[in-house]
Amino acid sequence: MNAHLYFINSDGSMFFEYNILSFSFHKDAYLPYSSLSASIVPSNSDFSSVCEIKLFIGAFLVHHGLVDTLDFSRSGGSAKCSLSSKGFTSLLCSNQLQPGLKSSVSLNSLMDSFYSLPYVTHEDNSDSSNYIYVKNGSAMWDGVANLSFKLYGSYPFIRGTNCVRITPPASPSSFSFSDSQLLKSGSSLDFRHLISNFHMADINGNYGQYDLQDDSVVNRKIVRHLCFDLDKQFLSDPPSALTFRDKFSSRASRSLFCTRTDFGGEDLFDRFSFGSHSNLPIHSISAFGSSNGIFTTISSFSDGFNPS
Repeated sequence: MNAHLYFINSDGSMFFEYNILSFSFHKDAYLPYSSLSASIVPSNSDFSSVCEIKLFIGAFLVHHGLVDTLDFSRSGGSAKCSLSSKGFTSLLCSNQLQPGLKSSVSLNSLMDSFYSLPYVTHEDNSDSSNYIYVKNGSAMWDGVANLSFKLYGSYPFIRGTNCVRITPPASPSSFSFSDSQLLKSGSSLDFRHLISNFHMADINGNYGQYDLQDDSVVNRKIVRHLCFDLDKQFLSDPPSALTFRDKFSSRASRSLFCTRTDFGGEDLFDRFSFGSHSNLPIHSISAFGSSNGIFTTISSFSDGFNPS
């Protein structure tokens, strides 16, 4: 298994780099983009016009994104280039919608009617049975997340390189790993984001009507209270504003994972089995490469919006 980087310049010209010292790639069900960092010994000497970066692991294109940072240097006669990149769906986090009520909104209309973002695609979903309320300063991703929760009780995720989905794929791939194929496996707990109590004001700014306590958090001796104004995104069902925040705060708090060599093209909401665990949904993928080889860790979360 090998990896290479594909650089595209603003004028459309392109070049490959194969001498990768190390790379780190990550995507998960709660991140609106894939992320990549890499260090290479470049064959090219001019990176000033690079505007797109692709990462291939073997034959699999796993990342296509913008340039965040790119440092080219020479020392002792040798050159080195270090870079970081986020997938093009990261633009959904930095483009704001005009505030106000957007009625009869579908994923198709939300993604296609406001801004044209390069390389960003989405599943075909024309369900317009709901609305979104855009708060001042809200990004497009907030609207997608709001709509996804209202329609399916789920959280949106990125499939492939830059495809936004709010439902799992109809025909996911399945991966099964024997103990001999794994470098390690186990479970993980992360309680840093957990909130015990949520308090939302009513339309008059008074508290006491809309409250939610997460007993599973309280039982862990975690006391964190969150107070916020009436969330107009959920005017038709105010308690859902509390549920949304509770689920988001518990995201990825419990997970099962396994690590193996190489990379097999796993993607979010594919399925994997290892040990006594079978048919788990993939919620997180991390791949790391260096002179020691390529290693992939895949995880399945037990809490949050998308456990199944």
